[in-house]
Amino acid sequence: MYENNIEKIAVRTAVVTIILNTLLTAFKFLAGILGHSLAMISDAIHSASDVLSTVIVIIGIKISAKAADKDHEFGHERYECVAAILLAVLLFATGAGIGYSGVANIIDGSYKTAELPDYLAMSAAIASIVIKEAMFWYTWAAAKKTNSGALKADAWHHRSDALSSVGSLIGIVGAMCGVPVLDSVAAIVICLLILKAAISIFIDAINKMTDKACDANTEAAIRDFIASCEGVRNVDSLMTRLFGNRIYVVAEIACDESLLLRAAHDIAEVVHDGVEQNFPLVKHVTVHVNPYVEVSEDVTVAEQAEEEQQDKETDMNEV
Repeated sequence: MYENNIEKIAVRTAVVTIILNTLLTAFKFLAGILGHSLAMISDAIHSASDVLSTVIVIIGIKISAKAADKDHEFGHERYECVAAILLAVLLFATGAGIGYSGVANIIDGSYKTAELPDYLAMSAAIASIVIKEAMFWYTWAAAKKTNSGALKADAWHHRSDALSSVGSLIGIVGAMCGVPVLDSVAAIVICLLILKAAISIFIDAINKMTDKACDANTEAAIRDFIASCEGVRNVDSLMTRLFGNRIYVVAEIACDESLLLRAAHDIAEVVHDGVEQNFPLVKHVTVHVNPYVEVSEDVTVAEQAEEEQQDKETDMNEV
Protein backbone atom coordinates (compact mmCIF):
# COMPACT_ATOMS: atom_id res chain seq x y z
CA MET A 1 0.00 0.00 0.00
CA TYR A 2 2.80 2.44 0.93
CA GLU A 3 4.67 1.76 -2.32
CA ASN A 4 1.48 2.19 -4.37
CA ASN A 5 0.74 5.58 -2.79
CA ILE A 6 4.29 6.74 -3.49
CA GLU A 7 4.01 5.68 -7.11
CA LYS A 8 0.64 7.41 -7.64
CA ILE A 9 1.76 10.71 -6.09
CA ALA A 10 5.09 10.69 -7.94
CA VAL A 11 3.63 9.84 -11.35
CA ARG A 12 0.83 12.41 -11.02
CA THR A 13 3.36 15.09 -10.09
CA ALA A 14 5.64 14.13 -12.96
CA VAL A 15 2.85 14.21 -15.55
CA VAL A 16 1.74 17.69 -14.46
CA THR A 17 5.30 19.04 -14.68
CA ILE A 18 5.85 17.44 -18.11
CA ILE A 19 2.81 19.24 -19.50
CA LEU A 20 3.85 22.59 -18.01
CA ASN A 21 7.47 22.17 -19.11
CA THR A 22 6.49 21.35 -22.68
CA LEU A 23 4.37 24.49 -22.96
CA LEU A 24 7.01 26.62 -21.27
CA THR A 25 9.82 25.27 -23.47
CA ALA A 26 7.92 26.16 -26.66
CA PHE A 27 7.14 29.66 -25.38
CA LYS A 28 10.72 30.37 -24.27
CA PHE A 29 12.23 29.01 -27.49
CA LEU A 30 9.99 31.19 -29.67
CA ALA A 31 10.60 34.19 -27.40
CA GLY A 32 14.35 33.61 -27.63
CA ILE A 33 14.29 33.48 -31.43
CA LEU A 34 11.84 36.32 -32.00
CA GLY A 35 13.29 38.35 -29.13
CA HIS A 36 16.91 37.82 -30.27
CA SER A 37 18.21 36.42 -26.96
CA LEU A 38 20.85 33.69 -26.73
CA ALA A 39 20.28 33.48 -22.99
CA MET A 40 16.56 32.78 -23.51
CA ILE A 41 17.26 30.14 -26.16
CA SER A 42 19.71 28.51 -23.73
CA ASP A 43 17.04 28.69 -21.05
CA ALA A 44 14.57 26.98 -23.40
CA ILE A 45 17.04 24.14 -23.99
CA HIS A 46 17.33 23.76 -20.22
CA SER A 47 13.52 23.51 -19.95
CA ALA A 48 13.47 20.92 -22.74
CA SER A 49 15.95 18.82 -20.77
CA ASP A 50 13.51 19.05 -17.85
CA VAL A 51 10.90 17.23 -19.93
CA LEU A 52 13.27 14.37 -20.71
CA SER A 53 14.52 14.23 -17.13
CA THR A 54 10.97 13.95 -15.79
CA VAL A 55 10.30 11.06 -18.17
CA ILE A 56 13.39 9.36 -16.72
CA VAL A 57 12.03 10.03 -13.23
CA ILE A 58 8.71 8.37 -14.09
CA ILE A 59 10.45 5.29 -15.49
CA GLY A 60 12.71 5.04 -12.44
CA ILE A 61 9.82 5.39 -9.99
CA LYS A 62 7.67 2.84 -11.85
CA ILE A 63 10.48 0.25 -11.78
CA SER A 64 11.48 0.98 -8.17
CA ALA A 65 7.88 0.43 -7.04
CA LYS A 66 7.87 -3.16 -8.36
CA ALA A 67 7.62 -5.89 -5.74
CA ALA A 68 10.62 -8.05 -4.91
CA ASP A 69 11.17 -11.01 -7.21
CA LYS A 70 13.52 -13.96 -7.57
CA ASP A 71 16.30 -11.86 -9.11
CA HIS A 72 15.81 -8.86 -6.79
CA GLU A 73 14.88 -10.31 -3.42
CA PHE A 74 15.46 -7.02 -1.58
CA GLY A 75 13.27 -5.04 -4.00
CA HIS A 76 13.92 -2.54 -6.80
CA GLU A 77 14.22 0.76 -4.90
CA ARG A 78 17.73 1.46 -6.16
CA TYR A 79 16.45 1.82 -9.71
CA GLU A 80 15.25 5.24 -8.61
CA CYS A 81 18.87 6.09 -7.81
CA VAL A 82 19.84 4.91 -11.30
CA ALA A 83 17.23 7.32 -12.71
CA ALA A 84 18.67 10.15 -10.61
CA ILE A 85 22.20 9.40 -11.85
CA LEU A 86 21.01 9.45 -15.48
CA LEU A 87 19.27 12.73 -14.74
CA ALA A 88 22.46 14.20 -13.30
CA VAL A 89 24.49 13.16 -16.35
CA LEU A 90 21.87 14.64 -18.70
CA LEU A 91 21.78 17.85 -16.71
CA PHE A 92 25.57 18.13 -16.69
CA ALA A 93 25.76 17.67 -20.47
CA THR A 94 23.07 20.29 -21.00
CA GLY A 95 24.89 22.80 -18.80
CA ALA A 96 28.22 22.16 -20.51
CA GLY A 97 26.66 22.77 -23.93
CA ILE A 98 25.09 26.04 -22.84
CA GLY A 99 28.34 27.22 -21.28
CA TYR A 100 30.27 26.37 -24.44
CA SER A 101 27.91 28.50 -26.55
CA GLY A 102 28.29 31.48 -24.23
CA VAL A 103 32.08 31.26 -24.10
CA ALA A 104 32.33 30.80 -27.89
CA ASN A 105 30.23 33.93 -28.53
CA ILE A 106 32.45 35.99 -26.24
CA ILE A 107 35.70 34.67 -27.73
CA ASP A 108 34.72 35.18 -31.39
CA GLY A 109 32.98 38.48 -30.62
CA SER A 110 29.71 37.48 -32.30
CA TYR A 111 27.75 39.10 -29.48
CA LYS A 112 28.80 42.50 -30.88
CA THR A 113 26.85 42.01 -34.11
CA ALA A 114 23.92 40.11 -32.62
CA GLU A 115 20.51 41.74 -32.51
CA LEU A 116 19.58 43.09 -29.10
CA PRO A 117 16.92 41.24 -27.09
CA ASP A 118 13.52 42.89 -26.89
CA TYR A 119 10.60 42.99 -24.45
CA LEU A 120 9.27 39.62 -25.65
CA ALA A 121 12.40 37.87 -24.41
CA MET A 122 12.23 39.82 -21.15
CA SER A 123 8.57 38.83 -20.65
CA ALA A 124 9.43 35.17 -21.26
CA ALA A 125 12.17 35.30 -18.64
CA ILE A 126 9.82 36.78 -16.03
CA ALA A 127 7.11 34.20 -16.82
CA SER A 128 9.67 31.41 -16.59
CA ILE A 129 10.88 32.52 -13.16
CA VAL A 130 7.35 32.50 -11.74
CA ILE A 131 6.24 29.22 -13.35
CA LYS A 132 9.43 27.26 -12.64
CA GLU A 133 9.54 28.38 -9.00
CA ALA A 134 5.93 27.24 -8.60
CA MET A 135 6.85 23.90 -10.19
CA PHE A 136 9.76 23.57 -7.77
CA TRP A 137 7.52 23.90 -4.72
CA TYR A 138 4.86 21.60 -6.20
CA THR A 139 7.41 18.86 -6.96
CA TRP A 140 9.32 19.40 -3.70
CA ALA A 141 6.12 18.90 -1.67
CA ALA A 142 5.53 15.58 -3.45
CA ALA A 143 9.18 14.59 -2.96
CA LYS A 144 8.99 15.27 0.79
CA LYS A 145 5.74 13.30 1.06
CA THR A 146 7.19 10.27 -0.76
CA ASN A 147 10.88 10.67 0.21
CA SER A 148 11.68 10.17 -3.46
CA GLY A 149 15.26 11.01 -4.39
CA ALA A 150 14.34 11.17 -8.07
CA LEU A 151 11.54 13.65 -7.39
CA LYS A 152 13.85 15.74 -5.22
CA ALA A 153 16.33 15.80 -8.09
CA ASP A 154 13.55 16.82 -10.47
CA ALA A 155 12.43 19.55 -8.08
CA TRP A 156 15.95 21.01 -7.96
CA HIS A 157 16.01 20.75 -11.74
CA HIS A 158 13.01 23.13 -11.76
CA ARG A 159 14.69 25.41 -9.21
CA SER A 160 17.89 25.55 -11.30
CA ASP A 161 15.74 26.48 -14.31
CA ALA A 162 14.14 29.29 -12.31
CA LEU A 163 17.59 30.55 -11.30
CA SER A 164 18.81 30.30 -14.88
CA SER A 165 15.84 32.41 -15.94
CA VAL A 166 16.95 35.03 -13.42
CA GLY A 167 20.33 34.98 -15.15
CA SER A 168 18.59 35.27 -18.52
CA LEU A 169 16.59 38.26 -17.32
CA ILE A 170 19.75 40.02 -16.13
CA GLY A 171 21.46 39.30 -19.44
CA ILE A 172 18.49 40.48 -21.49
CA VAL A 173 18.02 43.70 -19.52
CA GLY A 174 21.76 44.35 -19.67
CA ALA A 175 21.84 43.83 -23.43
CA MET A 176 18.81 46.12 -23.89
CA CYS A 177 20.67 48.77 -21.89
CA GLY A 178 23.62 48.71 -24.30
CA VAL A 179 25.82 45.97 -22.77
CA PRO A 180 25.18 43.06 -25.22
CA VAL A 181 27.96 40.89 -23.79
CA LEU A 182 25.83 40.35 -20.69
CA ASP A 183 23.53 38.07 -22.69
CA SER A 184 26.43 35.67 -23.33
CA VAL A 185 27.72 36.11 -19.77
CA ALA A 186 24.26 35.13 -18.50
CA ALA A 187 24.46 31.92 -20.55
CA ILE A 188 27.74 31.07 -18.77
CA VAL A 189 26.17 31.78 -15.36
CA ILE A 190 23.28 29.50 -16.31
CA CYS A 191 25.84 26.83 -17.19
CA LEU A 192 27.46 27.04 -13.76
CA LEU A 193 24.12 26.80 -11.97
CA ILE A 194 23.15 23.74 -13.98
CA LEU A 195 26.50 22.04 -13.37
CA LYS A 196 26.20 22.66 -9.63
CA ALA A 197 22.71 21.12 -9.57
CA ALA A 198 23.91 18.11 -11.60
CA ILE A 199 26.80 17.42 -9.22
CA SER A 200 24.53 17.67 -6.15
CA ILE A 201 22.00 15.25 -7.66
CA PHE A 202 24.77 12.83 -8.60
CA ILE A 203 26.31 12.84 -5.10
CA ASP A 204 22.92 12.27 -3.44
CA ALA A 205 22.16 9.31 -5.73
CA ILE A 206 25.59 7.77 -5.16
CA ASN A 207 25.12 8.06 -1.37
CA LYS A 208 21.89 6.08 -1.65
CA MET A 209 23.61 3.47 -3.80
CA THR A 210 26.47 2.94 -1.35
CA ASP A 211 24.59 2.23 1.89
CA LYS A 212 24.96 5.67 3.45
CA ALA A 213 23.36 5.89 6.90
CA CYS A 214 20.08 7.79 7.23
CA ASP A 215 20.05 11.23 8.82
CA ALA A 216 20.99 11.58 12.50
CA ASN A 217 17.53 12.74 13.63
CA THR A 218 15.78 9.71 12.12
CA GLU A 219 18.36 7.34 13.58
CA ALA A 220 18.00 8.93 17.02
CA ALA A 221 14.21 8.63 16.84
CA ILE A 222 14.46 4.93 15.93
CA ARG A 223 16.91 4.34 18.79
CA ASP A 224 14.62 6.10 21.29
CA PHE A 225 11.62 4.07 20.11
CA ILE A 226 13.47 0.76 20.47
CA ALA A 227 14.71 1.74 23.93
CA SER A 228 11.11 2.47 24.98
CA CYS A 229 9.85 -1.01 24.03
CA GLU A 230 8.93 -3.22 26.99
CA GLY A 231 11.62 -5.73 27.84
CA VAL A 232 14.45 -3.87 26.15
CA ARG A 233 17.11 -3.11 28.76
CA ASN A 234 19.53 -1.41 26.37
CA VAL A 235 20.13 -0.67 22.69
CA ASP A 236 23.61 -2.12 22.23
CA SER A 237 24.01 -0.95 18.65
CA LEU A 238 21.98 0.52 15.80
CA MET A 239 22.99 0.72 12.15
CA THR A 240 20.97 2.10 9.25
CA ARG A 241 21.49 2.23 5.51
CA LEU A 242 19.62 3.94 2.70
CA PHE A 243 18.21 1.71 -0.01
CA GLY A 244 16.80 4.04 -2.65
CA ASN A 245 14.11 6.00 -0.83
CA ARG A 246 13.76 3.37 1.93
CA ILE A 247 15.77 2.50 5.06
CA TYR A 248 17.15 -0.80 6.34
CA VAL A 249 17.76 -1.09 10.10
CA VAL A 250 20.04 -3.49 11.97
CA ALA A 251 19.62 -3.32 15.76
CA GLU A 252 21.12 -5.18 18.68
CA ILE A 253 19.09 -5.06 21.86
CA ALA A 254 19.87 -6.34 25.35
CA CYS A 255 17.28 -8.26 27.37
CA ASP A 256 17.44 -10.01 30.75
CA GLU A 257 19.68 -13.03 30.40
CA SER A 258 17.27 -15.17 32.40
CA LEU A 259 14.52 -14.92 29.75
CA LEU A 260 13.42 -18.01 27.86
CA LEU A 261 14.04 -18.06 24.10
CA ARG A 262 10.33 -17.55 23.33
CA ALA A 263 10.12 -14.48 25.57
CA ALA A 264 13.26 -12.93 24.04
CA HIS A 265 11.92 -13.66 20.56
CA ASP A 266 8.61 -11.96 21.40
CA ILE A 267 10.43 -8.81 22.52
CA ALA A 268 12.43 -8.79 19.28
CA GLU A 269 9.18 -9.15 17.31
CA VAL A 270 7.66 -6.16 19.14
CA VAL A 271 10.72 -4.08 18.26
CA HIS A 272 10.69 -5.28 14.64
CA ASP A 273 6.98 -4.63 14.03
CA GLY A 274 6.96 -1.38 15.99
CA VAL A 275 9.80 0.19 14.02
CA GLU A 276 8.24 -0.74 10.67
CA GLN A 277 4.82 0.57 11.75
CA ASN A 278 6.03 3.83 13.29
CA PHE A 279 8.64 4.67 10.63
CA PRO A 280 7.04 4.18 7.17
CA LEU A 281 10.35 4.77 5.38
CA VAL A 282 11.84 1.71 7.07
CA LYS A 283 11.50 -1.27 4.74
CA HIS A 284 13.04 -3.96 6.92
CA VAL A 285 14.43 -4.39 10.43
CA THR A 286 16.87 -7.01 11.67
CA VAL A 287 16.91 -7.44 15.45
CA HIS A 288 19.54 -9.39 17.36
CA VAL A 289 19.07 -10.09 21.08
CA ASN A 290 22.02 -10.01 23.51
CA PRO A 291 21.95 -10.96 27.21
CA TYR A 292 21.90 -7.86 29.39
CA VAL A 293 24.92 -7.60 31.66
CA GLU A 294 25.14 -5.11 34.50
CA VAL A 295 28.18 -2.81 34.16
CA SER A 296 30.73 -3.46 36.87
CA GLU A 297 31.60 -0.57 39.14
CA ASP A 298 35.27 -1.26 38.32
CA VAL A 299 34.64 -0.37 34.67
CA THR A 300 34.79 3.34 33.95
CA VAL A 301 32.35 5.11 31.63
CA ALA A 302 35.17 5.78 29.16
CA GLU A 303 36.15 2.09 29.08
CA GLN A 304 32.53 1.07 28.53
CA ALA A 305 32.15 3.57 25.66
CA GLU A 306 35.39 2.36 24.08
CA GLU A 307 34.26 -1.26 24.29
CA GLU A 308 30.89 -0.41 22.72
CA GLN A 309 32.66 1.43 19.87
CA GLN A 310 34.94 -1.56 19.25
CA ASP A 311 31.92 -3.88 19.19
CA LYS A 312 30.18 -1.62 16.66
CA GLU A 313 33.25 -1.50 14.41
CA THR A 314 33.47 -5.28 14.54
CA ASP A 315 29.78 -5.57 13.62
CA MET A 316 30.26 -3.20 10.67
CA ASN A 317 33.21 -5.22 9.39
CA GLU A 318 31.15 -8.42 9.62
CA VAL A 319 28.27 -6.78 7.75
